[in-house]
Amino acid sequence: MAILLGSIADDYTGASDLANTLMKNGLRTVQTVGIPDPSLALPDVDAVVVSLKIRSVAAAEAVAAATAADGWLRKRGAIHVLYKICSTFDSTDTGNIGPVTNALSGGSADSVVLVTPAFPETGRTVYLGHLFVGEQLLNESPLKDHPLNPMHDANLVRVMARQSRGAVGLVGLSTVSDGPEAVKTRLETLRATGVTAAIADAIFERDLETLGTVALQTWVSTGASGLGLGLARALVRSGQVPLRTGATADAIRPVGGLAAIVAGSCSKATLQQLAIAEQSMPVLRLDPERLLAGSEEINAAISWAGDRISAGPIVIAASAAPEMVSQLQSRYGRDASGHAIESATSSIAAELVARGVRRMVIAGGETSGAAVDRLGIPAFLIGPEIAPGVPVLRTIGNVQGDMLLALKSGNFGGGDFFAAALAMMH
Repeated sequence: MAILLGSIADDYTGASDLANTLMKNGLRTVQTVGIPDPSLALPDVDAVVVSLKIRSVAAAEAVAAATAADGWLRKRGAIHVLYKICSTFDSTDTGNIGPVTNALSGGSADSVVLVTPAFPETGRTVYLGHLFVGEQLLNESPLKDHPLNPMHDANLVRVMARQSRGAVGLVGLSTVSDGPEAVKTRLETLRATGVTAAIADAIFERDLETLGTVALQTWVSTGASGLGLGLARALVRSGQVPLRTGATADAIRPVGGLAAIVAGSCSKATLQQLAIAEQSMPVLRLDPERLLAGSEEINAAISWAGDRISAGPIVIAASAAPEMVSQLQSRYGRDASGHAIESATSSIAAELVARGVRRMVIAGGETSGAAVDRLGIPAFLIGPEIAPGVPVLRTIGNVQGDMLLALKSGNFGGGDFFAAALAMMH
């Protein structure tokens, strides 16, 4: 299998978001979970998104995993690799966006790595190096309080510089608006001053197309799915791949089986979606503190599900309001509380599958990663889009048999997302 575009995603929901974007913009795409086993037969595609769970791990661990994935992609023909990050630039002062970007670029002085989390379709734009969510600066928006990687600085040049070995520059909107040649000239000027990575402004899709055209001529880039849009369109325009749109017929073939929703995200969007779901289906809200105390809460949830799931979809949620999350973190520690919730939700997801669930929606990036790892799913075909950034996923090589999943980033989807997702999974 020879590919043109490779990507390394720092979490699983972001990977499906990117894979969905690449499919919509003309590239046959498959999403793998880690580096696939050599025995796994993958379809003939233009792009592969390797899903990793490295956003919140130690920087050295993230670098090791990302460089291994990069090597696998290059051996399969990738002419460019996109390091896919969250559109809210979730990170801390120690990484992992800077360290991984440095590693994937090889510390080369030959070119400057373009970096942008802009994705106007989901309300993320960058202007003068500052990240906006809608009309708000990131640090003034509700998205600033990610439980593991809070973002309280919207100045991405400053954020990236705190994580990076080399200097970080800016490609401003006026330069991007002047087109690819202007951007290349600006990058060459920055390179001559010792800059190794540059935050790029982008307000409109045409800005992403400009950045994608430039990035495709380099070794590596870093960005959200918006940059993937630009790269995909650049590949199609170059004539290297024919334009294709829509999911493959096999990706949307029905699987039947029981249906369930597992939520661990504490985002405002997910909390609203849970409140709406309660009006039409059984919802069990787990006690996060009891989850940290042992297995009793997990066992009770599985018993509760067993009594109801044959009658229709059920929801099990470990989601909590931000103030409760803060209290748990202060009492038990950020890592311990996060791990307990991920472990609990993944255990519950595995038990639901063992009881016949074949259609599942998982809300939350860390929750999705833990559940998919627990289930041992090696790869996905990309199906139709449920909401911007969230496609239906069909398992490839799954020992439990064919399943349909939706891996939803906490902030994605409208109020009726859960019902809409299940309606598309047959």
